[in-house]
Amino acid sequence: MPHPLVVQLRFARSEFVRGLGDVSAEDGIQRVGRMNSISWMVGHLAAQEQRYWLMGAQEYCLYQEVQDTFASGQPAAVPVLDEIWGRWRAITAAADLWLDALTPERVAAPLVPNYSGKVGTFLLRNIYHYWYHLGEAMAVRQSLGQESLADFVGDLDTQAPYQPQ
Repeated sequence: MPHPLVVQLRFARSEFVRGLGDVSAEDGIQRVGRMNSISWMVGHLAAQEQRYWLMGAQEYCLYQEVQDTFASGQPAAVPVLDEIWGRWRAITAAADLWLDALTPERVAAPLVPNYSGKVGTFLLRNIYHYWYHLGEAMAVRQSLGQESLADFVGDLDTQAPYQPQ
C-alpha cells in the first residue's frame, strides 16, 4: 500500500483531472485577464512533478521542454492542451514508480543529499499546488461562462480517507 501522503497526492491529481478533464482545446488555451491558461497550469504541475520525483529523486528528465517552458518565472505559454496532458500523464506515471516505493523512513528523509527539504514536505507542497491551481482553473472556467462545473471535493471517503501512518 502506498504511503498515506502518496494516496493524498493521487487524490489531488484525480480531482485536478476531474475538474479539467472536459475542457475543450479552445478553452484550454484561453487566458482571462492576467490568469494563466488551463493548458499552462497542466504543464506547470507536470514540471513540478518532474522536478521533484524524476529530476530530484531519480536524476533524470523525461521532457526538458516542460522544465524550460513551465517552471515558475517563465513567460506565459499556451501549449496545445492534449499534448501537455500527454506529457503530464507520462511524467506522473514515471513518478508513480518511485512514489510507490516510499517508506515512512524515506518520506522523513531529504529528497536530495545535502539538502534539508524532506520528501514529505515536497509531497505536501505538490498536493497543495494541485489544489491551488485547480481553484485558479475553475475561476478561468467560470470566467469563460462554463456551467455545470465540479463544485466540491470528490469522493474522499472512498478514494483517500484518513489513514494513520
